[in-house]
Amino acid sequence: MMRISCIGLVLVLLSARGGGQLRGGGNFAGFTSNLAGGSNAPRSSNFVCPEKYGRFASGGQCDSYIECEDGVPTEKLCPDGLLFNARAHHYAYPCQYPVDVDCEGRSALQPAQPTEECPHQYGYFKLGDVNNCGQFINCVDGRGYTFNCPEGLAFNPDTLRCDWPDQVDSCDAEAFLGFRCPEEDGSFAREGYQFYRSVDNCQKYFICVGGRPRLYSCGEDQAFNEDIKTCDGIENVTACARQLSKQAPVRLDRPF
Repeated sequence: MMRISCIGLVLVLLSARGGGQLRGGGNFAGFTSNLAGGSNAPRSSNFVCPEKYGRFASGGQCDSYIECEDGVPTEKLCPDGLLFNARAHHYAYPCQYPVDVDCEGRSALQPAQPTEECPHQYGYFKLGDVNNCGQFINCVDGRGYTFNCPEGLAFNPDTLRCDWPDQVDSCDAEAFLGFRCPEEDGSFAREGYQFYRSVDNCQKYFICVGGRPRLYSCGEDQAFNEDIKTCDGIENVTACARQLSKQAPVRLDRPF
């Protein structure tokens, strides 16, 4: 399924050294150094650097770390909502999204810094309830930006992906898609799946996998043909051609 394409954008920007403006104002040059701890970050007097250069986990806290430069340790704190990834490449920004970080043995976190729009300063969070699963919010510096998953897909907060609704624990696939798979009777069966044309749009259809629906769409000028159990030219699907003709706007030519 689709991984949110903008997930890495914030991390790339956070690791940038040049100027640039944050959406809604703010300069990245100084902003980035503040997030990473900055020049005023306290030095760790109790930590002995195992290597002259590197970044290392800080005790039992998952969103803090110690950076060693020339053998001198400095304590640093990730932005709220991001966690320290000890496996991050040396040139990569070490604070990353929770889904990409193993926090085993480091369960402590800094207090959340929520805003009116976001539960944390950074992160991706689901919007809506179990019946409305297709939206999520991207929080950047406490500002929320709303995105929609492609039609028929639901946001999965466990993977930060837009996924099939039946694969998302917090989503009611039937309510979200407006379709419930009938009892399997062998009709329209192909490779163990059941196929059903949408009653609302003949260019869309549902595949029932394990009794749970998934929405598919045919391409332009295509419609789902129940006789061959796949998309076909609209002209070959009589019921669909009739349905689309009813939906087409009536054209009134002006008299000369």
